[in-house]
Amino acid sequence: MPVAVVTDSTAHLPEGFADRHAIRVVPLHVLIDGVPAVDGIDVGPAKLAEALGERRIVTTSRPTPAEFAAAYRRALAEGADTVVSVHLSKRLSGTWESAVLAAQEVGPERVRVVDSRTTAMGLGFAALHAAAAAARGASGEEVEAAAVAAAGRSETLFVVETLEYLRRGGRIGAAAALLGTALAVKPVLHMVEGQIRPLEKVRTMNRALTRLVDLAVQAAGDRPAELAVHHLASPERAADLANRLDERLPGSPGCVVSELGAVIGAHTGPGVVGVVVQRGH
Repeated sequence: MPVAVVTDSTAHLPEGFADRHAIRVVPLHVLIDGVPAVDGIDVGPAKLAEALGERRIVTTSRPTPAEFAAAYRRALAEGADTVVSVHLSKRLSGTWESAVLAAQEVGPERVRVVDSRTTAMGLGFAALHAAAAAARGASGEEVEAAAVAAAGRSETLFVVETLEYLRRGGRIGAAAALLGTALAVKPVLHMVEGQIRPLEKVRTMNRALTRLVDLAVQAAGDRPAELAVHHLASPERAADLANRLDERLPGSPGCVVSELGAVIGAHTGPGVVGVVVQRGH
């Protein structure tokens, strides 16, 4: 294909999706008690949930510009004319900035970097739509436009057991974290303008899941929508959410379920459940 699509590991594409759609994934870095590891390679969801459960210190960092540059050069050496590199919101991570620095080094006329302004499968769907355009023989400009358009049509909603992980990682302000301090309140959060923001407070996790379904149905509107459910160490909860979504949105092509990896999981904590709605055109 003349255009290669690159993303990062926070897309949390379901198993096999990256290979099937020829998407190159550059992993972020994870540190568990100061020991460096690679997201999705050295540390998967099980190891992450265990580390968080043991209250070990888990921090994350962006890929280096050199790692992105190597991925871009490899794609170009393997026959691509252009690279479209689609990443999580620059307001959540320095990953986009690393990709931009690498693009300047490799050649800005050959590498286009996209801030998806979202993460998880909001980013994943943007990369998949870009890859579909590339497979049809679209130009670099058209593939970039497909990624931007898809990202703009996604809605990301999630519920966490506690806001503590988001507060600790600096991904949500202290004032917003206060929302979750009341006894048994489960905050429903969403992505707005590239940031994680509180949307509603719900009393129990069961009510929160029901609310996620209602909000997802509302976001989908009257057109078929692609759906993804994410979780960390909550497979039953995720399966229940996916089943409810399939019942309420029978026109959707099915719901993929993907466990969150170290980077997003470290900031949301075990028990998180989320849904991404990719609205149709």
